[in-house]
This record gives sequence, structure tokens and C-alpha cells, in this order.
Amino acid sequence: MAEGHHHHLFHHKKEDEPPVETAYGSGPGGAYAETTEVVAEPDYKKEEKHHKHLEQLGELGTAAAGAYALYEKHEAKKDPEHAHRHKIEEEVAAAAAVGAGGFAFHEHHEKKEAKKEDEEAHGKKHHHLF
Repeated sequence: MAEGHHHHLFHHKKEDEPPVETAYGSGPGGAYAETTEVVAEPDYKKEEKHHKHLEQLGELGTAAAGAYALYEKHEAKKDPEHAHRHKIEEEVAAAAAVGAGGFAFHEHHEKKEAKKEDEEAHGKKHHHLF
């Protein structure tokens, strides 16, 4: 990790914004200071792009695992001596394809949610007529 570069989950601030300091107390020596960072508005477009990227990775994983499952199915027929092994690998690949598909589905909904939050943050309203 680069020196001076820390990863924090919350309280991101822009570099040009100084921290806000507040002092509390009832007299000299009895005061303490509190530093509060200014929290920037979340970047919903960046979040939407991130979830789109993860959705595409999930789709790619689904396709790759599905293709490998089909390959193992073919190998089970072609190589009867090791058919049991190929059938097991086919099932494992099929399960991985289902898992990757579920991940892609999850990220698709996260992307839609980020888009909805972006529209709400910028004043766009959904008009449901029916």
C-alpha cells in the first residue's frame, strides 16, 4: 500500500476541503476538540458503472462455466474409461455457471438501484400511470 494512502469505507472527503473543528468545554483545561470531516455526496454514476462491470463479469463467468460443463459432457461420452470423473466435473461446472448467473442477476439489480438513486438525487421522478 502506498505511503499516506488509506482505504476507508466511509467519510471520504475532497482534498481541498479543510476539516471542521469544534471545541467543547466549560473552562480552561476542561475543553476538548472534535474534528469532523465533510462527507461528499456519493457518486451514483460511478457506482452504476461499477455494478455494470461486475454484472458483465458474472455473465462472462456464466458463459465460461457453461461452456466447460458442455465440454466435460462431451468428454464423458468420448472417454468412457474416465466418464465418472467427467460427469462430476460437468456437474461442478454447471453449479458454477448457476452461481455466476445468480451473481450477474444480483449485480443487475444493484445497477438498477444505483441508477434509481441517481435519478432521485437529481430530481427526476418516476411517474407511474397504471
